[in-house]
Amino acid sequence: MANIGSMVLQMLKNEISEVDYTRYIKQIHFNEEESKSNSVVFTAPNPLIANWIRTKYADKISHLFEIKTGVKPSVSINVKTINPTSSNQSATVLPVHTDKIPQTLLNPSYTFDNFVVGGSNNFAYVAAKNVSEKPGIVYNPLFIYGGVGLGKTHLMQAVGNVMLAQGKTVIYTSVEQFLNDFMRHLTNKTMDRFKDKYRKCDVLLIDDIQFLSNKNQIQEEFFHTFDALRNENKQIIITSDKHPKKIAGLEERLKSRFEWGLVADIQPPELETKIEIIKKKCEINRVKLDKEVINYIATIIENNTREIEGILSKLNAYSQLMGVDINIEFTRNVLKEQMAEKRQNITIDTIVEIVSKELNVKSTEIRSKSRNSGIVYARRIAIYLSRNLTPNSMPQLAHYFGMKDHTAVSHTMKKIQEIMKNDEDFKIKVEELSNKISSLTSE
Repeated sequence: MANIGSMVLQMLKNEISEVDYTRYIKQIHFNEEESKSNSVVFTAPNPLIANWIRTKYADKISHLFEIKTGVKPSVSINVKTINPTSSNQSATVLPVHTDKIPQTLLNPSYTFDNFVVGGSNNFAYVAAKNVSEKPGIVYNPLFIYGGVGLGKTHLMQAVGNVMLAQGKTVIYTSVEQFLNDFMRHLTNKTMDRFKDKYRKCDVLLIDDIQFLSNKNQIQEEFFHTFDALRNENKQIIITSDKHPKKIAGLEERLKSRFEWGLVADIQPPELETKIEIIKKKCEINRVKLDKEVINYIATIIENNTREIEGILSKLNAYSQLMGVDINIEFTRNVLKEQMAEKRQNITIDTIVEIVSKELNVKSTEIRSKSRNSGIVYARRIAIYLSRNLTPNSMPQLAHYFGMKDHTAVSHTMKKIQEIMKNDEDFKIKVEELSNKISSLTSE
């Protein structure tokens, strides 16, 4: 059977990009001992690669096995790691399951323990934790809203995983999946089965409710599903990218019901929270990064913390392929194209405007000759960022900021670099401003 595993990976190689094969597929190995005709097992060197393959190619691998054997197996990607307590350095294997729990699509890694709490998400976290302890009693429904990649789905599924562990029937679905399910049952004239599925569960988790907008028929069905569940004290948790009142094309009676329980928002994470999220992701995925690299990544990611997984995966893949450790120089080099894309169309005016808002000074003051310490501080940062983020020469910057000549700009650059070298907090603040400017101008 080992040859079948190798053949399947070779077949997969012919259907995917060379980069994906080299970075990920090439690093997994078929486990003949644990594999059966209806369930095949591969081992990966770390969770990042395991999770990436599981998400992107597990179904494809299963299909290729079916082509070769006539049986479509489940696919598990296990993580092989070294047990440091073992005298002979024997390997232990941690399972990364791909089998879906019946009636759910919950991610078992979404738990309260690995959710990083900060000022931006504390309210939503506490609300979700309370719901997990008293489902159907407090905050029903719980409506969580915020931007992409801020942790709404994580919190929602954390509640679901708690309920699942207690033997409750949990359904997690997106509006799109709910709609597709509805249309399929409607076409097949099996609506009784649809209603039984969604109205007899203990917990209903529904993602991206904003996509109900202007879909009258499905809104009607969801309205009745909502009422049926709440009348039976079954817990409902909903996520959206905006407050219920601001969802256009949504019936007023639904908006009203969404506010019956508790509406909690999640704001973009502050720098400290982003740093803690990166540390947690490194711990989960067993990736070792030093403080300087962690701080740098925290400053370049935008509000979407999902970027972290992609960055860690990219750094880890490049590190293994090139056989080098991940340090700050390596990180900057690997991510330089990503940063370059963000820095298109940046002007000095934009930099001054953003710096003035962030540091609470007027943009006209930054360009003035004022010696006020706060204004000098902001002016130096604006000059430093303008030199690094725009193609303007030092004489051009001197003219813009009303300075004597380019030597004054050079002096400012050296001063900022000296402060950044000796003050880690200041360095992080400047880099965070740099990324914020890059992000805003690339939208």
